[in-house]
Amino acid sequence: MDKKTPVPELRDRMERFRDRMDAENPSWEFAAIFGRTNQFYFTGTMQDAVLLIPRRDEPVLWVRRSLERALDESVFPDIRPMKSFRDAAAGMGARPSTVYLDSEKVTLALLERFRKHFPFREVRPLDAQTAKVRAKKSPYEIAIMERAGEIHRHILEDCVPAMLREGMSEAELGGETFALMVREGHHGITRFGGFGTEMVLGQIGFGESSLYPTAFDGPGGCRGVAPGAPVLGSHDRRLAPGDLVFLDCGCGVDGYHTDKTMTYIFGEALPPEAMEAHRRCVEVQDEAASLLRPGVTPSEIYRRIIENLEPGFLENFMGFGNRRVQFLGHGIGLEVDEMPVIAGGFDEPLEEGITIALEPKKGIEGVGMVGIENTFVVTPGGGRSITGRDHGLIPVH
Repeated sequence: MDKKTPVPELRDRMERFRDRMDAENPSWEFAAIFGRTNQFYFTGTMQDAVLLIPRRDEPVLWVRRSLERALDESVFPDIRPMKSFRDAAAGMGARPSTVYLDSEKVTLALLERFRKHFPFREVRPLDAQTAKVRAKKSPYEIAIMERAGEIHRHILEDCVPAMLREGMSEAELGGETFALMVREGHHGITRFGGFGTEMVLGQIGFGESSLYPTAFDGPGGCRGVAPGAPVLGSHDRRLAPGDLVFLDCGCGVDGYHTDKTMTYIFGEALPPEAMEAHRRCVEVQDEAASLLRPGVTPSEIYRRIIENLEPGFLENFMGFGNRRVQFLGHGIGLEVDEMPVIAGGFDEPLEEGITIALEPKKGIEGVGMVGIENTFVVTPGGGRSITGRDHGLIPVH
């Protein structure tokens, strides 16, 4: 299968980026993109490189390593070699005093190396502009995400219940789930844009492990393997009858991700309080999905949902204790944590083709984190799930 991003895709992305920059930064003259995810989005390859975009000239991808791979993978029209930024500077001609770049990805050391050969006086960010352009997915991108979503659905809904066995560790479940996902076509990484965010698969917890505090900005919890590697799941926590099993993970194909959370009841019934809270979370997901329509703002969706929830239900909703997060969902695509966010302050109307992961969840003391998550595509008829429709809390005997 040819995995090269088609020329019309690359052309449309660059045009929409330029239009967004013209609208939001009318005086911009020169942009430099260092982040590899953004480079892949605009060129179809991710290398040790910099993508330079003059306002009044054609963009050039300058590659330190590997030029050979970039030329093999990409149909981007202008890919050139460089040993250092000196070569790029010599090849780009006149340069303005202000450079726009992906400031969330550029370290101070990298910036100074770049400034040595591009003596600009001012740096401004373009992170919001690239994020907004990436938020709206083309039919080409949605088709890739649908493949990821079907793998995701099949593994979490059809396969994991048969994998659960008394005495297995959280880490074992994580490792076995990851291996199966890769065999089914998962690209093997769960990529985030947030600084310092690392995940192998996702968050895995038996019982109250799913309430354990983490640095990750999400409602769920995870003890992880060790303080130096708080990922995957514990080697010590073993599955026992009566446990709630919480599995929140990403799945990806050709760089694009979906996000999904499923829960399972192992051996013995959960308390009625937990069952009712989970049912309510599913209702919240379905209500929020019905509002994922072009023209509706994320902030409006968040406000309408939160205002209609009972005060008692809001306790430990979207987190546990004082660790509640202030959102209901997030954009997803080349990274799991994309724009827009279903939260207050996100007032730009949704467009058809935007992809959103909705994840209403609630912590139950003594039980764990109940709730659900699926990935949806914004359509005129509301959000369309591409990761399945099972309500979760799948019983396993």
